[in-house]
Amino acid sequence: MTNIATLLGTEAESLLNHQSKGIPKEMLSLPGPDFMDRVMSLTDRKPSVLRSLGGMFNHGRLAGTGYLSILPVDQGIEHSGGASFAPNPIYFDPENIVKLAIAGDCNAVASTLGVLSSIARKYVHKIPFIVKINHNEILSYPNIYDQTLFAKVEQAFDMGAAAIGATIYFGSHESRRQIEEISEAFALAHDLGMATVLWAYLRNPAFKQGDTDYHTAADLTGQANHIAATINADIVKQKQATNNGGYNAIKFGKTHPKVYSELTTDHPIDLTRYQVANCFMGRAGLINSGGEAGGKDDLKDAVRTAVINKRAGGTGLISGRKAFQKPMDEGVKLLHAIQDVYLSSEVTIA
Repeated sequence: MTNIATLLGTEAESLLNHQSKGIPKEMLSLPGPDFMDRVMSLTDRKPSVLRSLGGMFNHGRLAGTGYLSILPVDQGIEHSGGASFAPNPIYFDPENIVKLAIAGDCNAVASTLGVLSSIARKYVHKIPFIVKINHNEILSYPNIYDQTLFAKVEQAFDMGAAAIGATIYFGSHESRRQIEEISEAFALAHDLGMATVLWAYLRNPAFKQGDTDYHTAADLTGQANHIAATINADIVKQKQATNNGGYNAIKFGKTHPKVYSELTTDHPIDLTRYQVANCFMGRAGLINSGGEAGGKDDLKDAVRTAVINKRAGGTGLISGRKAFQKPMDEGVKLLHAIQDVYLSSEVTIA
């Protein structure tokens, strides 16, 4: 098992012993072995959706815990194949992406239609697939920031996928269209028996004010999460909050002083707790993204993100570049270290 406290270093005391008071843990629907029975069984989801979602929760090293460790590799489109796979060219081959997810004992693998369809008959029965149906391609010049449908829900269903995934750029000029498209796609996916995962990202130049980037503000990402849960995302993927006060800095939209004076503090666990609260108090599971690869500190950063997510009441981590931009054995080690956090009885809910 990973020595979590040692990896956290000087932050260990703060991250492992902090207690959230603004939104206490008793108010949350927390992950656990009975999450499907305790929470999801109350929804209107069809039995086939519960089977698909349960298949993810009951696969891999975290099976039966209520937590998720997912490998996402859609960066070949989102960030270009060269930028993503040049550090480790074996991942130009889709089979190695799935092999990493299996070796890393993940609950599921998320990727593009093309990646997963190219090896589906060999692997779809070995690990749950999440087919990402829309992407932002960055070959158009000048670059535009929009999510375009690359796949149909029926294609994911025919492949045997457990879930579909999609991104909405909340705050962008195109977000209203994306909300409508993905809401319809999620409804169809549920009709066909698949679960739904939303990448609930923010995108607007106005969200950067001076030297502060509010794309990861707790109040703004929280509202994105709230909309994600509103269109029936079963799982919400969100960048972990690093600051707060986005509404006040941008001077747009509506918020309340108690969001900042009572419900949150500047502690990272409290900021992420507010993200969980906006996922209908945990009824839609919050998985935080692992972020870009940074080199020698990737293992520490991944464990830190997992500790904050778990202690905040989140459901897991979805980490890609930190894992696949390394030799496979190192990627597996990183994925297992993330999972160690969720398996550790010493990392409790704050």
